[in-house]
Amino acid sequence: MTRFITAKTILGGSASRVDPWFGTSYTINLYRGCSHGCIYCDSRSTCYQIDNFDDIQVKQNSIELLHKELRSKKVRATIGFGSMNDCYMPIEKQLQLTRKALEIVHIHRFPIHIITKGTLVTRDIDLIKKISQVYAAISITITTADDSLSQLIEPNAPLPSERFSAIKTLSDNGIYCGITLMPVLPFINDTKENIEQLIIKAKESGARYMIGGFGLTLREGNREYFYRQLDKQFPELKQRYINTFGDRYNCHTQQSDRIFNFFKQKCQQLDIDTKVLFYNNTINRQTSLF
Repeated sequence: MTRFITAKTILGGSASRVDPWFGTSYTINLYRGCSHGCIYCDSRSTCYQIDNFDDIQVKQNSIELLHKELRSKKVRATIGFGSMNDCYMPIEKQLQLTRKALEIVHIHRFPIHIITKGTLVTRDIDLIKKISQVYAAISITITTADDSLSQLIEPNAPLPSERFSAIKTLSDNGIYCGITLMPVLPFINDTKENIEQLIIKAKESGARYMIGGFGLTLREGNREYFYRQLDKQFPELKQRYINTFGDRYNCHTQQSDRIFNFFKQKCQQLDIDTKVLFYNNTINRQTSLF
């Protein structure tokens, strides 16, 4: 179900704060809800007050708001696309809100960091190239190298093989791009074999970096949804999660630490960064916060 709504504002955040993972200061969500159906999505949490998360709400005045709000910003800082939903969901192919937003961003010469599972991002290579003259990073989330496992945990998202292909296309076009490997789910995709295959495929696809998030966050709303999906797809795991984590927010194991260390070593061997280079609004180039 799709519904059109009117937003009061479109940009969140502040130029004075930089996200330590992604280098973003502002966030933009052109839609509410998401159609990918990922079983682990934190955006389902009750605190975000999004009813019927699988239904899509379209912010019909978002482009006008964006133009107005960017014009009022005194400091250029990185705009993050994809914080609460995927800006390249299937509905984007029809409505093109993300493409229109990128056009506005280009006019105002702001940097961007797009985080997506959507292969439709390759449609906008022409615009991303122009924005790259200031700064652009494209991070495609891939949590498993196994297409069949992906269909269980990310049922409506493009297959990992399709996402690797999108990275290759972006890289071949000279666009700074990489992978967000998150979440790494305890007892599901936290294996050495999975991580190694992901890193090898990342290298083959031309990914410049991989940002790893090892473990899972669970809180009211997304915990209940996640457990219902475990009952359907991995019935033996729900009780194991309950016994191991209780009502903890951060679900992290010793295996998470071991596999993270392996991840860092393997990335170093293949010359893949484990951090994304940030935009520096003082000297207008890519730099690292760390």
